[in-house]
Amino acid sequence: MFQKNRFVYVIVCLLLLLGLQAHAQTLTQTIRGRVLDKESQEPLIGASIAITSTEPLKGTITDSDGYFKIERVPVGRHTLKINYLGYEEQVLPELLLGSGKELVLNIGLIESIRQMNEVVITGEQEKGVPLNEMATLSARSISVEETKRYAASINDPARAAQSYAGVGSTDDTSNEIVVRGNSPRGVLWRIEGVEVPNPNHFGEEGASGGGVSILSVNMLDNSDFYTGAFPAEYGNALSGVFDIKLRRGNNEKREYALQAGVLGLDFAAEGPFKAGYKGSYLVNYRYSTLAILNKIGVNIAGDGALDFQDFSYKLHLPTAKAGVFSVWGIGGHSQQNIEAARDVTKWQNRWDNYDDKFISSMAATGISHTYFLPNNAYLESAITFSGSRNEYRQDSLSTEFSPNLIYRHQFNNITGRASVLYNQKFNARHTLRTGIIYSNLGFDLFSEGTNNDEHELQRYVSNDGRTGLWQAYGQWKYRFAEKWTLNTGLHAISLALNGNTSVEPRLGLKWNFSPTQSLGAGFGVHSRHESMNLYFAEKPLANGQLSYPNKELGFTKSKHYVISYDNQLREDLRLKVESYYQSLYNVPVWANQTNTESALNATDGFTTDSLINTGRGKNYGVEMTLEKFFTKNYYFLITGSLYNSKYTASNGQEFDTRFNGQHLLNALIGKEFKVGNQKTNLIGVNFRLNWAGGNRYTPVDLEKSRTQNKAVYVQDKRNTLQAADYFRTDIRVSYRKNKPKASYILSLDLQNATNRLNVYNQYFDLETETIKTSTMSGLIPVLNYRIEF
Repeated sequence: MFQKNRFVYVIVCLLLLLGLQAHAQTLTQTIRGRVLDKESQEPLIGASIAITSTEPLKGTITDSDGYFKIERVPVGRHTLKINYLGYEEQVLPELLLGSGKELVLNIGLIESIRQMNEVVITGEQEKGVPLNEMATLSARSISVEETKRYAASINDPARAAQSYAGVGSTDDTSNEIVVRGNSPRGVLWRIEGVEVPNPNHFGEEGASGGGVSILSVNMLDNSDFYTGAFPAEYGNALSGVFDIKLRRGNNEKREYALQAGVLGLDFAAEGPFKAGYKGSYLVNYRYSTLAILNKIGVNIAGDGALDFQDFSYKLHLPTAKAGVFSVWGIGGHSQQNIEAARDVTKWQNRWDNYDDKFISSMAATGISHTYFLPNNAYLESAITFSGSRNEYRQDSLSTEFSPNLIYRHQFNNITGRASVLYNQKFNARHTLRTGIIYSNLGFDLFSEGTNNDEHELQRYVSNDGRTGLWQAYGQWKYRFAEKWTLNTGLHAISLALNGNTSVEPRLGLKWNFSPTQSLGAGFGVHSRHESMNLYFAEKPLANGQLSYPNKELGFTKSKHYVISYDNQLREDLRLKVESYYQSLYNVPVWANQTNTESALNATDGFTTDSLINTGRGKNYGVEMTLEKFFTKNYYFLITGSLYNSKYTASNGQEFDTRFNGQHLLNALIGKEFKVGNQKTNLIGVNFRLNWAGGNRYTPVDLEKSRTQNKAVYVQDKRNTLQAADYFRTDIRVSYRKNKPKASYILSLDLQNATNRLNVYNQYFDLETETIKTSTMSGLIPVLNYRIEF
């Protein structure tokens, strides 16, 4: 017994000693990266990097390939200043350095057009500035830290974007993005510079959002988000562009991250292929289920069982002479099953004997190659393959539990893409970028359902095949004076299926009329094609043949006009105001003029009704952003919008769109507290308040609905009803503990912390033959524990 107790005593003493050493020693980590010319991507040799937040100051210069490394930096928040002769100084404020992972940065500097010997040109803090140097306005970058930090963003970049000016959502449980009153269908997703299918779990066919992003935060690098007047390289987009970048793995050290929480498990690994080689790998796998939330009484999807999983990777493969290769991929699968009780005595209404099964999957993979040419030019080429699957089935069970089909569909899309981009920086004033994209769109579509109480099946879509989509663009950046920058270009797009073609001019102009203030103006024509299943909706003819009334639908088009004002009030405080007008035309509306619906009200892309391109729409408003960057351990972001969103139906009558809330306000604030003996641990508290105009919906004709045994809407009063204003409060609390070899992060997000049940819409209840109100989700808690090592 004595020997055993002595052994325990020794172990306890060792643990205490280790603990004392952990507190006694200074925790440090490495900051390293690469400095490049932002426009030509050429490495900058001898650029100076200084950490201004350490005592004494620490710093270094870049080597012959533009790389730098600063070792033994104390963990915590640090500000970097990067200088290079003839280039604008860049400041990266309050970067978070933890003990578990090195901080690896890719930094792009802008060459000054004012060349003066031995003078360094001062610039702004690099905060929110888009990564794409061709962007003039209505654009900002989203950092990985913002995606992690914002309350209830749950590491999802789309949810983080819902806090920006002019951006909202119509549903608590969705990350869909409503930009300036536009349908979320108008958002383009790109990953690694290539268009991809909707990269979200539980996404409906033709939608651009879903329940949560397929991309784990472990994979994300800083990315760009656009709300209007996009640069010429972006096509097939109407309302917004999300240009996602994947992070390169650490090419010098193996690192891991493990996260567990109520949404499941998430694991990432990264590191070099071998010592001395600059190549790296990064892989991530996530498996999640909402069963835990269901068990604690948070039923996001009623009694449905939801689960999803995804896998993503990136291989960075530089060569000595053949350029840089990159191989990447993402894939996700999600499903929701709602099964009727196999006990007839529990069936109280007509929906209790229904089985529902929903499956949504997507995958994308590609190989890209960047080759650097002489005289500040480079060539980027990529070949990618992507696919999506959307499947739904609903059955009505008999008393013997045999299924009777109510409706089913299965939509499969497989696309191969090839793209080439050429970028030439002639000098500090002139940069030219041009490219071409070819997409081979493959589809296999099927849909059928019962059209009456006799359960007679009607086929809505049954087609497969392939078609081509061509895109070509050219854009030019011209800094014709020290304070003036012009971005202009042209984008062309053509769909082989029906020969529709669109040529779209783009223009952006920025005037920095003072060191801290600028005015900007932008214009662009944009278009987007429809989902393949919409083109192939079937209508039976009297002679037994089939017609495809929507096959000749043209692109929906939009003209964007934007004016902006930007004021850097102080080093860490920025005010931005933008006013915009969007004219939408060639919009699909219902050919039957008694139906006043429009595609501008849709959140997904499938209907079997006949459509024509005679609809119009308009969105206009003013937006304000006041942002205090993260300095002195706190930040805030206040965004507000006043706007109007209208459309014209096929009968010539104008209505509010479904998304015309008319006002939108977001207020975010967060603070960090340094705790622990050496103040190396962090407690973060973040709040978000969202106030917006409620969803619009159409009144139900109660008498006709009762007579016809289905919901009948008052067509000439489309979207004349509006739900009460939407209010939601989100809270995030986190604790980061830094140890010598790892960081441990515990976080709790409370979405809708006050449990307010915001109104979604009103609907006709077939069981009671009354009009009822549906509400959104109440309180949703998301608890996570993360280890970085």
